[in-house]
Amino acid sequence: MKSFSRKVAAVTGAGSGIGRALSMDLARRGCDLALADVDEGGLAGTVEAARRLGVKVSGTRVDVAEREAVHAWADQAAAEHGGVNLIFNNAGVALGSTIEGGGYEDFEWLFRINFWGVVNGTKAFLPHLKSSGEGHVVNVSSVFALISVPGQGAYNASKSAVRGFTEALRMELELSGAPVSATSVHPGGIKTNVARSARSDESLRSLGVDPEESRKNFEKLFITEPEKAAQTILCAVQKDKRRVLVGPDAYVIDGLARLLPGAYQTVVKKLVMRSMR
Repeated sequence: MKSFSRKVAAVTGAGSGIGRALSMDLARRGCDLALADVDEGGLAGTVEAARRLGVKVSGTRVDVAEREAVHAWADQAAAEHGGVNLIFNNAGVALGSTIEGGGYEDFEWLFRINFWGVVNGTKAFLPHLKSSGEGHVVNVSSVFALISVPGQGAYNASKSAVRGFTEALRMELELSGAPVSATSVHPGGIKTNVARSARSDESLRSLGVDPEESRKNFEKLFITEPEKAAQTILCAVQKDKRRVLVGPDAYVIDGLARLLPGAYQTVVKKLVMRSMR
């Protein structure tokens, strides 16, 4: 897909962060938009801003964890826009907790959004992408699918699942000769509100970490603007990349995982211990 002009893109989590930046960048490139988010206020702001750029935009409140709602949105978007070419499964949440101390309910909440939200979006939109004759599935994973971090076990697992799901999807699409491709996105620290909206569990104290301080320190690591992330992602789609790293820290982490596939854990553990001191 060399151009986004006169295409139709569906974006989840469009009310803020990477989702909003993707929506605005696509609108500037002449792409019509079907946008979704649970944050109706943020979603309305993105819809209004994108419409001012002269493209057709629809906005729907959708919880990506609700399968029937996602399928209904996909059918509605295709009917309203005359088809859909791209789905950006971007919506996600974060959780700080230990494996042992974290509650099942929090783990399930995170997986319903981070993993099942991607599955729901992919399966709901895939028939429409195939019908368009030129489609692309873009699933946002994380650098935490490349390495793991203590206190982020559930998040690590969910984003690793997104990576495996998307890479398998890409190969299946190629083997079947479908007119659709797929890209797995691995952002580093992007300046979004994901840390402020994250759930944080008291079990982190067993690692010597204060949950509130951990949230603040984590947010300090966000170095890449959402607009830059959107540009990188759309460039990767145009080049039909299988995987894209977003941000300079993503390249550092990817290099660490490649050079020290097992020993990186010692490096990460020492960094955590240093931050505790």
